[in-house]
Amino acid sequence: MGESAESVVRRSHARSNRARILAVARQEFGANPEVTLDEIARAAGVVRRTLYGHFNGRAALLEALADEASQALRDALAVATAPTRPVEGPERSLARLVVGIWQVGDRYRVLLSLALQDLGVERVEELLRPARHAVVAAVERGQDAGVFHRHLPAAVLGSALEALTLALLEAVNAGAWEDPAGTATATETLIALGVPTETAADVARDVSTVDGPAR
Repeated sequence: MGESAESVVRRSHARSNRARILAVARQEFGANPEVTLDEIARAAGVVRRTLYGHFNGRAALLEALADEASQALRDALAVATAPTRPVEGPERSLARLVVGIWQVGDRYRVLLSLALQDLGVERVEELLRPARHAVVAAVERGQDAGVFHRHLPAAVLGSALEALTLALLEAVNAGAWEDPAGTATATETLIALGVPTETAADVARDVSTVDGPAR
């Protein structure tokens, strides 16, 4: 027997509520990391029981946000490294990758201040692993082409670039900096790898303009 129309509507409503709660939670945690679940429920326009029906506590809500961020990151990486893209130079490929990663990181940067405390080191490592692998592969390609510095192994450079990106996201969290499109971050990444400043800025700006924000 098929599902009744009432059940379909009920499930659709539940999915809508869950998505709204997650979207509001991301905003509320960003404004106040100590926000309570009751405050999130009110901001989302749902009763406390509805929120707890989807997430049985703060940890479950943050884990759901982590899952959402993980999927968004994988999607961004897939777009940036799609095999259907025209062949392009290592600088442009890496800039495109950094812009995609940055836009996801900027959207979920609240997790940076909460992740280690609420999710744990292993979970954070799991979330960042796909981006790490993609960046290291892009750096290796640029080193092989003689475009990026070879004074450090690609994996070490990848770790340094990750630290730079995380520091810049923390600066945004602190209200000390803004880079909504990721253009400046891509520029600084290329400069750190030995690309001349003007070339790095031109490449990053071109990639950001062509692809546009992934929001």
